[in-house]
Amino acid sequence: MKSFNIPEYYRSSIITPLKEFRRKRDKLKRDFTPTLLDFGPIRFYIARHFGFCYGVENAVEIAYKAIAENPGKRIFLLSEMIHNPDVNADLQSRGVRFLMDTSGRQLTPWSELSPEDVVIIPAFGTTLETQQQLAAIGLDIEKYDTTCPFVEKVWNKASQIGQKNYTVVVHGKPSHEETRATFSHSKEGAPTVVVKNMAQAQRLAKYITGELPRDQFFTEFAGQYSDEFDPSRDLQRIGVVNQTTMLASDTQGIADYLKQVMIQTYSLTPDQVDERFANTRDTLCYATNDNQDATYALLTYPANFAVVAGGYNSSNTSHIVELCEEQLPTYFIESEQKILSDSLIRHFDLHTKQEVVTEDYLSADRPITVLLTCGASCPDAVVEGILVKLVSFFPEARSVDEVMNDYQA
Repeated sequence: MKSFNIPEYYRSSIITPLKEFRRKRDKLKRDFTPTLLDFGPIRFYIARHFGFCYGVENAVEIAYKAIAENPGKRIFLLSEMIHNPDVNADLQSRGVRFLMDTSGRQLTPWSELSPEDVVIIPAFGTTLETQQQLAAIGLDIEKYDTTCPFVEKVWNKASQIGQKNYTVVVHGKPSHEETRATFSHSKEGAPTVVVKNMAQAQRLAKYITGELPRDQFFTEFAGQYSDEFDPSRDLQRIGVVNQTTMLASDTQGIADYLKQVMIQTYSLTPDQVDERFANTRDTLCYATNDNQDATYALLTYPANFAVVAGGYNSSNTSHIVELCEEQLPTYFIESEQKILSDSLIRHFDLHTKQEVVTEDYLSADRPITVLLTCGASCPDAVVEGILVKLVSFFPEARSVDEVMNDYQA
């Protein structure tokens, strides 16, 4: 795989070599068992796959290249390039400004831009409407386009099935930048509707079968369907694509469910399924799949708690947190700064969408076992910071050099 030139301070003297050690011994990525770092009184099981993926490293490289190549020019990001506070803060400290927030609200008016400005397209991609707006100003929107190739793959698949007269069902969070971009590109070539979860897919099914009246659809799915969408007409042939950071099992579950609805509604034989339901299995992102599979493997190891690092608005990270929370106490933190002491940790509650403080998170057990992982937009350096901070509470712990001797690449 291509090697990217990203700032060294995003890498780690512990985590980065550990990843390379595992990669060299498992080039086909068939071994999802975690790596054990045993410091004595505290030990860590570290997920096999986590951190910067291909799309994120590509975006980071291009963003810093844009800064280096354009001294003195105004540089804008459409919105957060990736969902990681450290990366976005560092870009802002170098003069990069955001045109929109993550929900699409304008922060810098279009009228303030000029053709001399530099605009970076984030890894999530952007809508066709925004592309047209930037092009009308005279901005070069291709030079620093960091759109993840796996996001573009979803757009291409949506276009392909649209050309075959299927309606596109997008499994994603309707307000997420990537889903808004996918919806925009898809609706250009096909009727498109977004479902955010299985519950909405089940509601959509009732319009496929005719159990619910047509007009109710427009209220129930307001803001989630393309112009001139007609549920009576446009739900007769469908295919499912996804926001690439959703849980793979959730997307596949929705696709399998809607496929069965079509089979039952139209009494299809196995060789007739393609007449009503498009095969789109390959739109699931490899990095999201690998990280989630590595999390499942990580959770087979007993531990006192899990720590998941990443931006609180990161979709792929939040799904990893959900998986961990099902089995053991889980602390979702942005960085080691949220570890306040050996008795207090500040972490994000996915349910209330607020930070909370937990006391006595380190138990009296010895050794304490921690499951450690992070999202696809989290630098290795952040994971290292968390590990080192936790180890620092145990003066009798083995040194990092001693522990890492077993993992020399």
